[in-house]
Amino acid sequence: MLEKTPGDSVHPFDRATKTTTIDGRLHGTASEDYWAFVGPFGGATGATLLRAMIEHPDRAGDPLTVTVNFCAPLARAEFQVNVRLLRANRSSQHWMAELAQEDNGVVAFATAVFATRRESWSHQQTAMPAAPLAGQIAPLPNAGIANWTQQYQFRFVEGTPDYNGGTRREIPASAFSKMWLSDATPRPVDFLSLLSMSDTFFARIFHVLGVIVPIGTVSLTTAFHADATDLAAEDTTTVLGVADANIFHKNYSDQIGQLWAPSGRLLATTTQVCYFKA
Repeated sequence: MLEKTPGDSVHPFDRATKTTTIDGRLHGTASEDYWAFVGPFGGATGATLLRAMIEHPDRAGDPLTVTVNFCAPLARAEFQVNVRLLRANRSSQHWMAELAQEDNGVVAFATAVFATRRESWSHQQTAMPAAPLAGQIAPLPNAGIANWTQQYQFRFVEGTPDYNGGTRREIPASAFSKMWLSDATPRPVDFLSLLSMSDTFFARIFHVLGVIVPIGTVSLTTAFHADATDLAAEDTTTVLGVADANIFHKNYSDQIGQLWAPSGRLLATTTQVCYFKA
């Protein structure tokens, strides 16, 4: 497990999602600490792409929405990220970032819309789901399922995973879950962590069938409902995450989710399409 060394102020998540400019191109290497079953955790890959866009010198404003498409497993090798501004106007920018490997082509790409929010009438239509305080719930024990799960603390309020028996449920259970979520090494919540946390919800089919089956995120979209100033004001390392699904059909399912600040502010909503084999 990657940890801070004496005198090292870089958080494991920031180290895993950073790139280095070499000869005018962005280069990086997938982190073993965020490894999943057949490649890196999709949330970390998405955050790597978003970081590359945020750090581009021509970027203006904060991300409003990001869509990450996963094309192929990322191999244990160096990768390159190519970022380009597709279009800009006075109110928004549209960006694309591609992550590719030699002999493997493009393995993931993201599109994002950035804008500078201005003061306006505001109204939060939905209320934060009820939940005990995070400190009142014990974290999920580390089961060693995948390296990336060790980088987060999961404190389940509802829908605690229960698929150690290995027997598929004859009657499907609920796909809903509610949990407090934070980095294992505390880190202030920002756009990068919110995007990554959008993919931390365990696959809904695991909850429904009660067993682990082959799965993979195909496409992930996250909409942010706060700007950088709002996130700084929240000053939190923990969010309440709720997730559910509508349908599982012919090898694909959806997933919908919300990420809430402890104050009751809705920070992000997310949806994804997931492949499964069952």
